[in-house]
Amino acid sequence: MSHHFINIDSYEKFVKAFHTLSGLDLNFYKENQMKRRINNFMNTHNHKDDYTGFLKTLSQDPKLFDGFFKHLTINVTQFFRDIKLWDIFQDKIIPDLVQKKNNLKLWSAGCSAGQEAYTMAIIMNEYFPNTKYSILGTDIDVNVLKQARLGTYDERDFASTPENILQKYFTLGDRQYQVKDDLKRSMTFQEQNLLTDRFDQGFDFIACRNVVIYFTDDAKDLLYKKFADSLNPGGILFTGSTEHLFGKNHLGLKPVSSFFYQKQ
Repeated sequence: MSHHFINIDSYEKFVKAFHTLSGLDLNFYKENQMKRRINNFMNTHNHKDDYTGFLKTLSQDPKLFDGFFKHLTINVTQFFRDIKLWDIFQDKIIPDLVQKKNNLKLWSAGCSAGQEAYTMAIIMNEYFPNTKYSILGTDIDVNVLKQARLGTYDERDFASTPENILQKYFTLGDRQYQVKDDLKRSMTFQEQNLLTDRFDQGFDFIACRNVVIYFTDDAKDLLYKKFADSLNPGGILFTGSTEHLFGKNHLGLKPVSSFFYQKQ
């Protein structure tokens, strides 16, 4: 990591230098939103408009760097978020998949601290006890993955969670909830950059929600193509409520319900 900083007065130069520093290429993200996020963070931490000084501090202060990285890749998530969509997952999507096979491979892409991945596991355990399954959770932020592997959450993560589920699958500790071990057995959490890393294949279900909001159209196209290639025929892609795949017919994904697309 070089500490020789040229005078970075422009966003473009900042993006380039930050890519070198972090491996995260901000060119994949919409410039206006990203600029706003960066400037918010800089203002909060008293760096005003000095990109150069800010980068220098970032390269020398691991804690600030972690905070900034998290700020850029932030996920708002909780268990059973958008509960009606999880009802569709439970009542329609999984039953259709289970009719054809008895061992499902699921993926929570951009899983943040694992709430979505564990939601999938809870539904599989609770309503499809005779179906084998494995769940992969991936995220670019190593810190949130640590929490996912630990499986420890705050009360606010459960605003949408039915009480009986909470009691059955979590142990209440000191104002925190711990995922029970038998739920963890089917889970793997890995670091991954969705835009640059190779994807595993043979998925029956991929959830990628509210991850691509800030991506450019080109980055989205690349990502949806990679997802389509990773799905088994008949497999399902679950997107976020701000995302739709209109005009993406060439990927061979057709809507089977709101935000659920099936590979032909």
